Amino acid sequence: MKILALGASSNKNSINKTLAKYAASLIEGAYVDILDLNDFELPIYSEDREKEIGQPKLAQNFIAKMNGADAVIVSFAEHNGTYTVAFKNILDWASRISRSVYQNKPVIFLATSSGPGGASSVLNTALQSAQFLGAIVKGSLSVPSFYENFDLSTQQPTNPQIQNELNSIVKSLTNHIGEKHV
Repeated sequence: MKILALGASSNKNSINKTLAKYAASLIEGAYVDILDLNDFELPIYSEDREKEIGQPKLAQNFIAKMNGADAVIVSFAEHNGTYTVAFKNILDWASRISRSVYQNKPVIFLATSSGPGGASSVLNTALQSAQFLGAIVKGSLSVPSFYENFDLSTQQPTNPQIQNELNSIVKSLTNHIGEKHV
């Protein structure tokens, strides 16, 4: 089983990448491919730019990574209540190659921030657009106050309720994958 995990942020020390990586680690026996959005840096999308340069190889590579996965885990960082520019840009480019960016894969959507909102606004945006982007959402979770609920030295949640919720949504993802491979 191949899991694609990414933090929807260009921050090299992204807490969302940490959360996505942790959630993926809960899937026993899975091969986990952790994407770094910095590896998919493209010019800002516009129709004019697309006419000029076509479909960039990096956007094609992003879609290929999605296509090659059995399931996807995304943890969204929030900038001013919505997607980060880095994620929105690759989403825009990739959707021009395949409207079904998530390639009709089962996904888990997570979000976290250092504050009490836990990036819940962007998580809600992602959940609302999921069906239009080919995501089969098997679970979602907003983790508030990341540094109070996650120990970076052990790379694990410190809050038992958050741990239980993560276990539950990861289980729903693996159950879905198991059904598809029977």
